[in-house]
Amino acid sequence: MRQLYVRGTWVPSSSGDGTDVVDPATEQVIDRVPAGSPDDVDRAVAAAREAFPAWSRTPAAERGALLRAAAGLLRDRAGEVARIISTDMGAPCAMALKVQTLLPLTVLEDHARMAADLDETGRRSGGSLIVREPAGVVAAITPWNYPLHQVVCKVAPALATGCTVVLKPSEVAPLAAYALAEILHDAGLPPGVFNMVSGLGPVVGEALAAHPGVDMVSFTGSTRAGRRVAALAAHTVKRVALELGGKSANVILPGADLRAAVKVGVANAYLNSGQTCSAWSRMLVHRDHYDEAVELSVAAAAGYTVGDPFDETTRLGPLVSAAQRDRVVRYVNRGQEEGARLVAGGTDPPRERGFYVEPAVFAGVEPGMAIEQEEIFGPVLVIVPYITVDEAVEIANGTPYGLAGAVWADTEEAAVAVARRLRTGQVAINGGRFDPSAPFGGYKQSGVGRELGEHGLEEYQEIKALLL
Repeated sequence: MRQLYVRGTWVPSSSGDGTDVVDPATEQVIDRVPAGSPDDVDRAVAAAREAFPAWSRTPAAERGALLRAAAGLLRDRAGEVARIISTDMGAPCAMALKVQTLLPLTVLEDHARMAADLDETGRRSGGSLIVREPAGVVAAITPWNYPLHQVVCKVAPALATGCTVVLKPSEVAPLAAYALAEILHDAGLPPGVFNMVSGLGPVVGEALAAHPGVDMVSFTGSTRAGRRVAALAAHTVKRVALELGGKSANVILPGADLRAAVKVGVANAYLNSGQTCSAWSRMLVHRDHYDEAVELSVAAAAGYTVGDPFDETTRLGPLVSAAQRDRVVRYVNRGQEEGARLVAGGTDPPRERGFYVEPAVFAGVEPGMAIEQEEIFGPVLVIVPYITVDEAVEIANGTPYGLAGAVWADTEEAAVAVARRLRTGQVAINGGRFDPSAPFGGYKQSGVGRELGEHGLEEYQEIKALLL
């Protein structure tokens, strides 16, 4: 069994318990990680608190240099890390390299640069000097769907700003986090600056969220779990950043390039086998173009080959676990029970072994149906008709979520006008690509705060006014 990383060394958990890591493509146990205890959390937090004074006073340029060294090691080991992710959570090998590994590498390099450029002198405002300082000890609690990217999105800005970290990776897919811990160690990060305690959310996650020695908790996961984290953190009035669920709308306006909008929309909905919080899982199409959009979506879905993550022809790997597969199947059944038409996909297992589901497309979907309102977190696309632009905006805004979305129109100006009306944190205009330097986060029950770019960096800083 693996160990925990505390104060710069690998140490056993005080619990003696462990959690099996299962390959979702084969259903075989491939590793075992410690199921950490509250005592383990205490040790890690103490290490982070002891390391904080020296790390927070380390010049930002030196912190940036260490992050740059870590980025160099990740680049050298990118192929190995991608293979770990493919085995750990089922992402197809090409996607595991490009999105799951090279994207967080870019984020790490960006934060190395931003650390070097941090303003450590402050700025004048009236008769005061306004300075930014590190928030303190950060508890980073991360999910399984992007097991390296979501870790880097928290650890990189925390370290860049001078915070110390205790990471709790998902117990479902923890191996990429172990690889990153080894990289940070080899890069020469001082002991205690980064610590990692694996384990279950209700044990390790809750102990971190409630811990009086933690100054900030940054959590990515379900909205339900995010509410629990916020409630626990409230007892010590610590800073909280939450990146939660989504039910994002892909709004296709009359006059848009329908073929392009559908093609890109289906690809986005199925990215990572639909296990993406920002997936455009709802396609909104004018009634005059609805049948054509459904036909195009069905044809596009047929091209998403389900298979072994290490087969180069595979476009969709397995879902991460049996529980996640069963959840998606329940939603596919529920959609049909509610009266929506399943025009692609099904509930029969497409392969004899592994947690696979077929990519699904639903037509005849009405606002208010469970499959239109609730986050499914699988390769399920629902297509909703509308008549007026006002109605499209109302449907798009008609869920508890507001994380991402897209608008397609015949002009950028027309698309931006509608995008400004969407209550969501990020909107792609006519197929605009994901920007790792742009702030990412949600409105409503999709979360609090932002990740990535300068706005994400600021989440890990306190503001102090020196009255001169």
